[in-house]
Amino acid sequence: MEICFDDAYFMKKALLEAEIAFDKGEIPVGAVIVIDNKIIARGHNLTEMLNDVTAHAEMQAITAAANFLGGKYLHNCTLYVTLEPCQMCGGALYWSQISKIVYGAHDEERGCINLKTKLHPKTIIKGGVLGEEAALLLKRFFIEKRNLN
Repeated sequence: MEICFDDAYFMKKALLEAEIAFDKGEIPVGAVIVIDNKIIARGHNLTEMLNDVTAHAEMQAITAAANFLGGKYLHNCTLYVTLEPCQMCGGALYWSQISKIVYGAHDEERGCINLKTKLHPKTIIKGGVLGEEAALLLKRFFIEKRNLN
């Protein structure tokens, strides 16, 4: 059986990272960075564990990908992230010159699209890939969090 390396395939890998964040009590956002159908970096939110507001899934993945590639630019790379990047992550993605961003759930309040965050002119962005699954995980997290408090 041949594996289909499409956007859904890699978004499922990002969702696995989001589940790891969920299990750690972090807001469940996960990310993977891919080049030539190979995952070169993974990340999930670590803001609570590291006590660091910048420790978003995308930031973790950007740093890991840059280390893997040996340079700061992520040309020919695609970021798969379960939630639309925020303004901070959008800025970092701008500077990384990443080629493509694919995200799951939309973030109407804090997402880079509604906030009109400038991305690199060559960056392609695509949203809504497995967005329902990503949104359900986030909703479940916040429902459980409210019930504990």
